[in-house]
Amino acid sequence: MSEQTSHEFRAETRKVLNILTHSLYSNREIFLRELISNASDALDKLRFLQSRAQGEAVRDPDLPLEIAITSDKVQNCLTIADTGVGMTREEMIENLGTIAHSGSEAFLKAYAEKGEDGSTKDASNIIGRFGIGFYSVFMVADKVEVTSRSATGDGPACRWTSDGSGTFTIEEAPDQDTIKRGTTVRAFIKDEDKEFLEKYRLEGIIRTHSSFIPFPIMVDGERVNTTPALWREPKFSIKKEQYDEFYKFLTYDSKAPLDVIHLSVDVPVQFNALLFIPDITKDYFGAYREHWGLDLYARRVLIQRENKELIPDYLAFLKGVVDTEDLPLNISRETLQENLVLRKISQTISKQALSHLEKMAKDDPEKYAAFWKLHGKVFKLGYSDFVNRDRITPLLRFNSSALDDADALTSLDDYIARARESQKEIWYVAAPSREAAKVNPHSEVFRRKGLEVLYLYEPVDEFALETLGKYKDFTFKAVEHADGAVLDSFADTDETPKAAPLSNDDMNAFDKLLETIRKVLGEQIKDARVSHRLADSPACLVSPDDAVTSSMERLMRVMQKDDSIPQKIFEINRDHPLLRTMLKISKADPDDPQLSDMIQNLFDTTLLLDGYVKDPHELASRATKLLEQASAWYADVKKL
Repeated sequence: MSEQTSHEFRAETRKVLNILTHSLYSNREIFLRELISNASDALDKLRFLQSRAQGEAVRDPDLPLEIAITSDKVQNCLTIADTGVGMTREEMIENLGTIAHSGSEAFLKAYAEKGEDGSTKDASNIIGRFGIGFYSVFMVADKVEVTSRSATGDGPACRWTSDGSGTFTIEEAPDQDTIKRGTTVRAFIKDEDKEFLEKYRLEGIIRTHSSFIPFPIMVDGERVNTTPALWREPKFSIKKEQYDEFYKFLTYDSKAPLDVIHLSVDVPVQFNALLFIPDITKDYFGAYREHWGLDLYARRVLIQRENKELIPDYLAFLKGVVDTEDLPLNISRETLQENLVLRKISQTISKQALSHLEKMAKDDPEKYAAFWKLHGKVFKLGYSDFVNRDRITPLLRFNSSALDDADALTSLDDYIARARESQKEIWYVAAPSREAAKVNPHSEVFRRKGLEVLYLYEPVDEFALETLGKYKDFTFKAVEHADGAVLDSFADTDETPKAAPLSNDDMNAFDKLLETIRKVLGEQIKDARVSHRLADSPACLVSPDDAVTSSMERLMRVMQKDDSIPQKIFEINRDHPLLRTMLKISKADPDDPQLSDMIQNLFDTTLLLDGYVKDPHELASRATKLLEQASAWYADVKKL
């Protein structure tokens, strides 16, 4: 038996080790992830040796490739053992005695040119490229023993021991005959960290960070990582039931996903991804504002939950994992270095997801309609993605006046296919519901002309169309900004009989009625004028400069906490029966108080339709008074 020898860590000072074990990692449970990753690394190396074309003799070839974890509450000892490649005495001094020395890097270098075909592809799967993670065990342990026997050669098993204070000892391990190939780490847990001896705690950490390690992880004889890393499997070999099971494991949703996107990408960066489109919707503008993103893995080891750099916000509904070989990490694996890799992955995922949605929209419109109803509200945010805007715009869906109900959807291409000859605008109106959109006064002329109008139910819709500006040769335009000359170029398709034209005397009298309206409403309006856009409604409000729509103006006022009522132009429909009645009253007595009440009530009603209520009590009182008078007159006329 060789003599025990004592060594100093080559990183020079105990201060360095103190920084590594107490400041580098923010989450103490990470130590188990690092030890499991090292064990998996060792098993990968052994499997690589065994799979080489010329073969490589290894010790104990019949041992199963696995990681065994046991806890001893009597000795406060946690044991992590693997049956991997193991280490010689010299390798233990080199790998465990030098902070930031990576055994994996040395292994890759040693075998880089030994493949018969010159390829090192299999070896590239080996993790542990930093040589730092092992020392995280000293966060929770005041003493660590590492016993290892190399899988090659006939050297003895050796034991490395340290308390993390800056030195370590190494000696031949006792009971040489009972020690098999591989490495066993025994961590003597500190009193304040005994939680890591509990089986439930160990299982929870493994499920969180190491569920997809490709080798069995046994805790007190029971396997914990039973779910395979499906993203590493060929797509053609995976059944829908496997995708569904994996999705439920990943998200805890009880419902199977609506669709699956399985990616294996080699350029511009190498990664695998398994993405799901959920069949449920979540409020990513509210309660789930921060709970989105994809889980990022490096060689099956979890690096970060809900990484938001991997997908743009308009794909926030996607759930899944991304696993890459090319990810540069910082030495603790907990945070990512600023680099181009994540951006390239994000760009690729965005393009692949859009391609998938394009194919779905073309080949399975019913499924795409289901997708839109679930996630369209989020997907509309893609209007701000300038790079992919031309691909996102055709995927937008809206309800419209040409459809039968509020659940029906149309694409912009379908709208264009139905457009009137010489039409160059895609018309839209923002409203809280289909019913509100249909009764919007600004839409009336479009019904008369047979021009289709898109119904925008969400605030983001209007932002999207205003930002896009155009689609193909068509310009997006709000109905309330319609140019009368443009609309007049289209023949009427509605055969509804119109009111008899006014005589010259009545036209002059109507001008006097406009003066009375201006006088009664005063500073409540910018001006009063005859409308050429109304057909069924008596009046409407129009922004004086057509700068923004009334719905956009309301939204901006809410954001600015401005509850004042804006001054607008009051447009009236002189062919409406109500205005014809008001004209008669005006001709008889322009100062009739009844006329003033009717003018004010008509204005308040248009304010209400525009989303403003000046004084609901006054409005209700005046409306009640007018109803009382009208009902009395009706009774007299009917001789009731």
